[in-house]
Amino acid sequence: MIRVHGARENNLQDVTVELPKRRLTVFTGVSGSGKSSLVFDTIAAESQRLVNETYSAFLQGFMETRGRPEVDVLDGLTSAIVVDQRRMGADPRSTVGTATDAGAMLRVLFSRLGRPHIGPPSAYAFNVPSVRASGAVTVERGDRKTVKQTFTRTGGMCPRCEGRGQVSDIDLTQLYDDSKSIAEGAFTIPGWKSDSFWTVRVYAESGFVDPEKPIRDFTEREMRDFLHREPTKVKVEGVNLTYEGLIPKIRKSFLAKDREAMQPHIRAFVDRAVTFTACPECGGTRLAEAARSSRIDGVSIADACAMQISDLAAWVGGLGGSTAAPGDGGHASVAPLLTALGGTLDSFVEIGLGYLSLDRSSGTLSGGEAQRVKMVRHLGSALTDVTYVFDEPTTGLHSHDIQRMNALLLRLRDKGNTVLVVEHEPETIAIADHVVDLGPGAGTAGGTVCFEGTVAELRRSATVTGRHLGDRTPLKETVREPTGRLEIRGATAHNLRGVDVDLPLGVLTVVTGVAGSGKSSLVHASLPAGAGVVAIDQSPIRGSRRSNPATYTGLLDPIRKVFAKANGVKPALFSANSEGACPECNGAGVVFTDLGMLADTAVTCEECEGKRFRPEVLEYRLDGRDISEVLAMPVTEAREFFGGGPAGGGPAGAPASSSRAGQPKALLQTLDRLVDVGLGYLTLGQPLTTLSGGERQRLKLATLPPPPARPSSGAGKGTGPGPVYVLDEPTAGLHLADVEQLLGMLDRLVDSGVSVIVVEHHQAVMAHADWIVDLGPGAGHDGGRVVFEGTPADLAAGRSTLTGEHLAAYLNA
Repeated sequence: MIRVHGARENNLQDVTVELPKRRLTVFTGVSGSGKSSLVFDTIAAESQRLVNETYSAFLQGFMETRGRPEVDVLDGLTSAIVVDQRRMGADPRSTVGTATDAGAMLRVLFSRLGRPHIGPPSAYAFNVPSVRASGAVTVERGDRKTVKQTFTRTGGMCPRCEGRGQVSDIDLTQLYDDSKSIAEGAFTIPGWKSDSFWTVRVYAESGFVDPEKPIRDFTEREMRDFLHREPTKVKVEGVNLTYEGLIPKIRKSFLAKDREAMQPHIRAFVDRAVTFTACPECGGTRLAEAARSSRIDGVSIADACAMQISDLAAWVGGLGGSTAAPGDGGHASVAPLLTALGGTLDSFVEIGLGYLSLDRSSGTLSGGEAQRVKMVRHLGSALTDVTYVFDEPTTGLHSHDIQRMNALLLRLRDKGNTVLVVEHEPETIAIADHVVDLGPGAGTAGGTVCFEGTVAELRRSATVTGRHLGDRTPLKETVREPTGRLEIRGATAHNLRGVDVDLPLGVLTVVTGVAGSGKSSLVHASLPAGAGVVAIDQSPIRGSRRSNPATYTGLLDPIRKVFAKANGVKPALFSANSEGACPECNGAGVVFTDLGMLADTAVTCEECEGKRFRPEVLEYRLDGRDISEVLAMPVTEAREFFGGGPAGGGPAGAPASSSRAGQPKALLQTLDRLVDVGLGYLTLGQPLTTLSGGERQRLKLATLPPPPARPSSGAGKGTGPGPVYVLDEPTAGLHLADVEQLLGMLDRLVDSGVSVIVVEHHQAVMAHADWIVDLGPGAGHDGGRVVFEGTPADLAAGRSTLTGEHLAAYLNA
């Protein structure tokens, strides 16, 4: 047994549980109830901390320092492997092949069987450049002598794009105004001010160019030094600095970063100044000419990596029986390698990722896809008696794929491992050997164990999860009539095969299909321009680590004004980014330590104890609460606080009450929208970086402005019934009890004049739809076609597609 006694991490309230080893345990409960705090922040964190302590003190100095979780007793632990939904690195050289062993094994295969033979596995690696060097080497052994030696390493990196597959072209007119001199402020690059010591002044005082001369009048040598000079040491006011040409400096300072992580004004500048195109030399394959010329049975490694993984698995499987080239020892010499590579590729197919290719950039994978790619590493592992920890592994999966995921989880368990799964999906809860239900509510209303036992006992329990486990959303008696249509003609994005479809307007439309069937390609890449489409996806919300729901939704401004009016001071005091900020941590609540090549560490600020504000600011109160306590409130509690009766029980005209009512509409409407989208458990000050993909999407939905009134003349083709909202799996991470609330919110959107198109796998959303477009029949090149258009009732009655079969089973259960 894994014994946990007195766990108090985050919102856990002295939780005590005993989890059976070598069994599949599923943790359930409403969002924010403490599931992740127990599984990830307590059990997995302590296991990984104890493993780290087995290394030498020297090695531990290079590793992340982990504090012991807040728990009294934690024993019976085994080594934990966490497979979460964190997106994989967005480096352009990181691909599905490099993130798994498949790419490495494929390179070894080509180094053995590829003809012509060009070198070792590194010759096929787009991360390895070719290197040639020669020189004199002095050997002091007996008679001292000098010999000439050469060094050669053959790499597979394309020299033009350096293994990125893309080249960038910089528009110089966006970098500077050539009619001005440097002294006159010629640079138009964000952040490059005339007095900037590290940028503008390096160019002005380097001596390579005349700062008083307009750039268009530079000599040929000055222009070459200005744009392309290699890094050179210069002195500016006695300080040693490095001067380099403007183009390489821009590439290093702007283009080396992930575009999505840039601040909005920097991203806008990069979009303006830089264009990216497929490398003309390698055709986007990232590989050098030699690597592309070596083939096995007419297939190069670039061709193999571009194949759909299901096709690549079939090709690798066929190599064992094909005829080998004379003199290469036969394919039998690499039979163990073919077996291992085939097993890895088959794992991709089993896990529902057969539609990917090995050259797919890892940064383009969704959270669910990234988690399943990480799973591939462990499916063939020889390790046993390991604790595997999964975070909603069914996210983004069709019901057909969930069955395969369940089989994989059971296979890991049957190998003698302990499997811990945080999950909302009833189909995965159903296969559990043991269930732990946390709650009863979220935030401070949760953090306790409401139930422990089997699935059958959970169904009979009175917990929130137990009551809703058998919920079935019925079909509508009547569906809405469309008020127009959105025409898509000849859609060929990604795997779509010339799709022609009319999406009805003024109704709730659900686009379904197995993972990889082309749903996102249809609704995100094929909708006509100018159709008034507002896409609300699960991408990270751009902002600093100070951003939280209060700042993102605009709630903080009216809250600050209410506090200021109640206390007779200015609103800036109640901003952790302004005058009220703690001077020690600058209002961050934590102190970040830069460890160079290691990840930054964050330690709670000792001065403000994580509250972010100066002590004198916390003296100002509203109904007995200071600003830090209000920001620590869940949304539902804040709704009661700001929408309650007179402050302190005084008369309606009392000053504190009137100040609370000073901006009630903006405050209460935003709080109501957050509750409507199922985010009532979030605290107002929770960092946005901690939100899941589904939470981010619902937060974006809550911030959308109210739709305009429906046109009095009616909505037809061309005008439409108003804006078109496109949602991407809004039920991701949502508890069963909150799905009905989400459906009500979608109905209100449609009734207000919004056309809602939802990409979704959840059967409750399908059953509630007015119209369904089902893509398939399979994934990748086996999909990309519309296999059904019509009402949910017709889809379930016909059972003509995988979606129809599972919807019918859901409705008849």
